[in-house]
Amino acid sequence: MKRLYIFILLFVVLYPILYPIKSLATVEYARQTGKSCGFCHIDPSGGGPLTKEGKAFRDDLRIKGLYRPLTGTQHVVRLIIGYLHMMTAVVWFGAILYVHLLLKPAYAARGLPRGELLLGWGSMAVMAVTGTLLTIARVPSFKMLFHTRFGILLTIKIILFLIMVTSAAIVTFIIGPKLKKKKMEAIREHKQDLTVEELSQFDGKEDRPAYVAYNGRIYDVTGSRLWKGGAHMRKHLAGFDLTDAMKQAPHGEDKILEMPEIGRLLESHEEVKRPLHERVFYFFAYMNLVFVFLIIFVISLWRWW
Repeated sequence: MKRLYIFILLFVVLYPILYPIKSLATVEYARQTGKSCGFCHIDPSGGGPLTKEGKAFRDDLRIKGLYRPLTGTQHVVRLIIGYLHMMTAVVWFGAILYVHLLLKPAYAARGLPRGELLLGWGSMAVMAVTGTLLTIARVPSFKMLFHTRFGILLTIKIILFLIMVTSAAIVTFIIGPKLKKKKMEAIREHKQDLTVEELSQFDGKEDRPAYVAYNGRIYDVTGSRLWKGGAHMRKHLAGFDLTDAMKQAPHGEDKILEMPEIGRLLESHEEVKRPLHERVFYFFAYMNLVFVFLIIFVISLWRWW
C-alpha cells in the first residue's frame, strides 16, 4: 500500500504542472467564433474586460440561453468544488493505473481488498456529486450538452463514468462475493498441492494462512514473524511463487526451506479453466483501465484540440 500512496502522491504533484488551468472562455468561445482571444477581450491573452465585439457575442449567448454569469461567491465555490473534483479524479485514476499496470488485476482476483473498495466507492461518490454541481454551474441549458463541442465531450465523459460505476457495482455486489466464496473454499480444503491460482488465496491477510512457493514446492510461512500480515520486508507477498525473487534476496534458500512444507506447486497445464465470474472480473478490470485513458483523451480534446 505504501507504493500505492507514493504513486498517487506523484500523480497529484505532477498533474497541475501537466494540466495548467487557463481561461475557459478561450477554449469554448474562440473556437465558435474562429477569432483570437484579443477579438473579444481587451487583454490579447484573454480574460478580463470585453471589447464591443465580445459584449455583442456575450449578449447573443444570453439570448440563446447559453450564458449564465456567476457571482464572486459562486466563482469561489465553483473553484473549491472543481479542485476537489480534479484531485479526487487524480487519486482514483492513479489507483486504477497502479493496480492494473503494476500489481495486475490478479492482485484483486483472490478477493477484493477492503481498502481499494473504500477508495474506489468514495472517489466515485465525490466525483458524482462534484461533477453534478460543476455541470449545473457550467451548463445553463440542457440542449448545450448536444449542440456544443464542450457539451458533447462532457456527455461522452459522463457516459464513460456511468459505465465505470455500473461495472464497479457488478464487481462489488455480484462478482466480489463469488470470488470471496471461492477463496474461503480453498482455505477450508487446505489442499496439499495447489495451482498458482489457488496459491494466491493463501495471502496471510484477514487471518488466512500465508503460503509461498519455491522451486515447485509450497511452504507455510504463517508462523514466521518476518511474514506478519502476509508481507516480507514490505517487498514480497505471500501467495506467490518466489523462485525468481530468491535470486536477488540477501539470504540463502535455507530461510524458506526451514519452513513447513505443504505440498507441490502444480504446473500451468494442470490448472483448471477460470470460472465465468472470474473472467468477467478480468474483463471489467481491463475495460475500466481503457476507460481511464479514454476519459483523459476526452479531456485532452477539450483542453488542447
